[in-house]
Amino acid sequence: MEAGIARGILFVDDDERSRKWFARSFGGEFELTTAGSAGEALDILAERGGQFAALVTDYRMPEQDGMGLLRHMQREHRHIVRLLATAYAEKEVAIAAVNQGRVLRILEKPLEDQPTREALREALALYRKQALQRAVNEGRAASLRETLGFLAHELNTPLATVRGSVASIASRYLPPHPDVPAGIARFEEHQPGELLAALERAERRTQYCQSLVSTFVQSARDAYPGAAPQTVSAAALLAALRDEFPFEGDERSWVATRVRQDFRLPGRRDLLYLVLCTLAKNALQALRDTPQPRLDVEAGCEMGEGGARGWIRFADNGPGIDPQVLERLTREPVTTRGASGGNGMGLMFCQRVMQDAGGAVRIESASGIGTTVSLEFHRAVQPADSPTA
Repeated sequence: MEAGIARGILFVDDDERSRKWFARSFGGEFELTTAGSAGEALDILAERGGQFAALVTDYRMPEQDGMGLLRHMQREHRHIVRLLATAYAEKEVAIAAVNQGRVLRILEKPLEDQPTREALREALALYRKQALQRAVNEGRAASLRETLGFLAHELNTPLATVRGSVASIASRYLPPHPDVPAGIARFEEHQPGELLAALERAERRTQYCQSLVSTFVQSARDAYPGAAPQTVSAAALLAALRDEFPFEGDERSWVATRVRQDFRLPGRRDLLYLVLCTLAKNALQALRDTPQPRLDVEAGCEMGEGGARGWIRFADNGPGIDPQVLERLTREPVTTRGASGGNGMGLMFCQRVMQDAGGAVRIESASGIGTTVSLEFHRAVQPADSPTA
């Protein structure tokens, strides 16, 4: 039985002899708890409801009958599988048990050993199946939240740049002048070509945002049943980084890429592409005040005892990272660029994506020498046929 999945069964009956018989008959196979009334059962559930997978309740009980308890279970403990035991198998009771209490089975009293045992096994199997499905759904929801957060994080900076460029251009607009023909707009420049440069910068950032959105749209299409499985290679990711990343000024000339041995990566293409973009952005920002800046991006694959292991490495010759900051980078949201809008979430997202892909982020840095960030893939790596130059 999987860890964390409840296995307890709560039996509710006001007859003490029935409770003792139930415990004696089924206690050897199941984790049983008994209660003498609906109120006692509710107290037990309030205290440790997460331990129970199924509830079996008598119908005829003083104070509150089994149907009232089942309705409460449907509202407050709907994940617990419910069974009703009754000697009063009227049609109305059966219909109410199904419609209001959502019971799995109605057991006729006096209970018989084998049919009851089979019903309890069926209830535990159903609970386990539903619990696993809930875990899958919760994992998907968490992954979706993380993906959207990562996408929003990565889109925020380029969109802010686009907005700033547009605002800068709008602020240089000159009102119409009688000597200027209709249809001609005038703008003022402090330096020749700065407005055109602002438009080009906005265009590059917009194209980058579109590439990110297109990547996620394709991933959504690939997730539909019957779609071909997603595949992505290290070489393809590095090519996308070269072609689609919105380099500023002469930043593109700082970057050199090389694939020593291509390989297929585990994990989702859209998230892995975002990881590469995040690392490239961080490195380029760190290099802006560095004489003769350089960023080497390499990918490779090596065979080991446990199979193939892949890596993508970003190495820059920037100022390096303070050791106290370096120690915390992939564990908590810490940033060296708070003044420029950094929030420290980028590397946190990268680490989570890599963990989901069966890998990790490793950072090495020395003051005044530079920083190397390695994406290491330890699981489900498939080497390509030959090295790629």
